[in-house]
Amino acid sequence: MTTVLNLDPITTLTREEFFQLCQANPDLPLERSLQGELIIVTPIGGESGNKEASLIMKVAI
Repeated sequence: MTTVLNLDPITTLTREEFFQLCQANPDLPLERSLQGELIIVTPIGGESGNKEASLIMKVAI
């Protein structure tokens, strides 16, 4: 599940401000869309996590 926050009514984050936000919240998986929306990504787990780990191993070798 992904949560998208529209910050336009309050502020627009610059790249530096987004970087600082990420640094201040290292346990929160944050991304920013091309439109400037703040995206909170749910960590992958279970079967999806296993598939991702397998793919990473194939690419890393």
